[in-house]
Amino acid sequence: MARKTRFPPCEEILALAHNGELTVKVTPNAGENSISMPDDNRPGTVLLVRVTATPEHGKANAAVLKLLSRALGLPRTSLAIIRGGNSGTKVITIPD
Repeated sequence: MARKTRFPPCEEILALAHNGELTVKVTPNAGENSISMPDDNRPGTVLLVRVTATPEHGKANAAVLKLLSRALGLPRTSLAIIRGGNSGTKVITIPD
């Protein structure tokens, strides 16, 4: 039986966004998919995202967007990586 992934509350995740942009630190090849809050919840702080996907051919990027869309209750198409597509730290645009 698959384990349900737990997420921080949507409001806490959105509180980290600044001007419609959310900065995330991605760990690919993780043991499980997860989203965790940083130690300090100031705006502009980096959200920690772990995905089981490998960083090949955009698989990890797609997994990050899918995971965030589920956590935020938004359609996957409303999120986009605007900076850091090939980096561990990414900036994702989110609708207001």
